[in-house]
Amino acid sequence: MSIVLEAKHINKYFKKPVLFHVLKDINFNVKQGEFASIMGKSGCGKSTLLYILSTMDTDYDGQLFLNNQLITGQDRAHLSYLRNKHIGFVFQFHYLLSEFSVLENVMLPAKKLSEKSLKEIEYDAMEKLKMLHIEHLALKRASRVSGGEKQRVAIARALINNPSIIMGDEPTGNLDSHNAENVFNIFNELSDHKGLSLLIVTHDEDFAKKTDRIITMEDGRILS
Repeated sequence: MSIVLEAKHINKYFKKPVLFHVLKDINFNVKQGEFASIMGKSGCGKSTLLYILSTMDTDYDGQLFLNNQLITGQDRAHLSYLRNKHIGFVFQFHYLLSEFSVLENVMLPAKKLSEKSLKEIEYDAMEKLKMLHIEHLALKRASRVSGGEKQRVAIARALINNPSIIMGDEPTGNLDSHNAENVFNIFNELSDHKGLSLLIVTHDEDFAKKTDRIITMEDGRILS
């Protein structure tokens, strides 16, 4: 089973207002097709860790590997490319462009990557919408679909470049239990049937308990 993401001896310090050791010797990996969740009290460093793992924050000590390639120390342009190609993001808030159609929103990351023709991107985007059973919303404005549907559109957008891993920061945080369960089932399906790796920061214990593995954090350390 290949390793998609690996953190080795990651330490992070906030320098201001005083020196604060926020992440302490973080070591773990996520394998292909694994659905892992990160849990811990507010302020334990979960979001800070996700920010580093997603290559957004490069100010840390230690090493980060994506698909067995060392990505620590790579320049910003290359990191931006890697992030867009290999990592799909789903946040608590969907960040859809409300004036754009659902289809256009899903196409955006692929247009940015520009490795395919517009026709191919549009086809891929429709395929992702079909996979999530929302193809009938393709031409609707993003502002016109429900909260649960918006989060599905955000997941379709995260999938458009066929990433190696999906990272989520409280992706069910704004959803009622029915829609939260829908999101879990989509993620589970992606992990089981598409071999996609998922790493999800969550406060939702019911959600976390159903994942393959819970990574528990406390005071900047991984406990289990």
